[in-house]
Amino acid sequence: MTSNREIHLASRPVGWPTEDDFRLVETDVPTPGPGQIVVRNQYLSVDPYMRGRMNDVKSYVAPFALDAPLDGAAIGEVVASEAADIAVGATVLHGLGWREYALLDATAARPVDPGIAPVSAYLSVLGMTGLTAYAGLLEVAAMKPGETVFVSAAAGAVGSLVGQIAKLKGAGRVVGSAGSPAKVERLRALGFDAAFDYHDGVRESLRAAAPDGVDVYFDNVGGDHLEAAISAMNLHGRVAICGMIAQYNATEPSAAPRNLALVIGKRLTLRGFLVNDHNDVRAAFVRDVAGWLRDGTLSYDETIVDGVENAPAAFLGLLRGDNLGKMLVKV
Repeated sequence: MTSNREIHLASRPVGWPTEDDFRLVETDVPTPGPGQIVVRNQYLSVDPYMRGRMNDVKSYVAPFALDAPLDGAAIGEVVASEAADIAVGATVLHGLGWREYALLDATAARPVDPGIAPVSAYLSVLGMTGLTAYAGLLEVAAMKPGETVFVSAAAGAVGSLVGQIAKLKGAGRVVGSAGSPAKVERLRALGFDAAFDYHDGVRESLRAAAPDGVDVYFDNVGGDHLEAAISAMNLHGRVAICGMIAQYNATEPSAAPRNLALVIGKRLTLRGFLVNDHNDVRAAFVRDVAGWLRDGTLSYDETIVDGVENAPAAFLGLLRGDNLGKMLVKV
């Protein structure tokens, strides 16, 4: 192959992105220089945090450049190599997604074993998604056996794993919110003790699902979910703030949460986190998750969209909540 297709950011979205904010561009397949490899991507990850990178604002990660390819987690096969330690044919995990072929320094790629699990799993349950769930629940929120855990966006890639890991680590009760009756049923099948459709009212539904209160809240949504969780939290409750997808496309500041004063009397801990700060637990994460996958006690869902040209549609679907589990693009 001599032709490479990649997705560029054509304009910075205002509010909800549209497909017009992206452009499919055809380029030549790159040639590696000394110490470099070329990877034929097999799967690309689209993730909620990417919406923030489409804005030209200072954040914990640099914004995407206009008229240049976007990037993100990807996995694929090395098709050309000028690096001594990564051979042609190796399967590698790297950060140059949103394109069919990626040119990168070999030091920026991590070889993985495709014989252990389907390669897509390295972008979900065995990758950043799984580590986010594991570290956020057990390190950031410090969940203890017997506690009640509430997870928002619980049918998504991270949330569905958080709920299952909580049960496997001895949580007394696990509650999840989701955006449709079908997703609610999926959460129950995954072992959640209670689940509700947030369209039915978050505060009232959470009160009914966790009548004895919440000890740990894993927040993927923010807004009304965070407000409801603060009201429901028990004394010394902990909130691990992973994401606030309800606000990513907002053009005005969110009104909620309006009850932050409760944090004082309840002595709550609200802590934001980034997964890269928790690489020290990676070994424990891999050990635990690999064991749970082998014995069938942990399940994971994937929603797969075919074709790099459909990566923008997959991303927009993710923001709408069209996915069950991890949203991936098969190149």
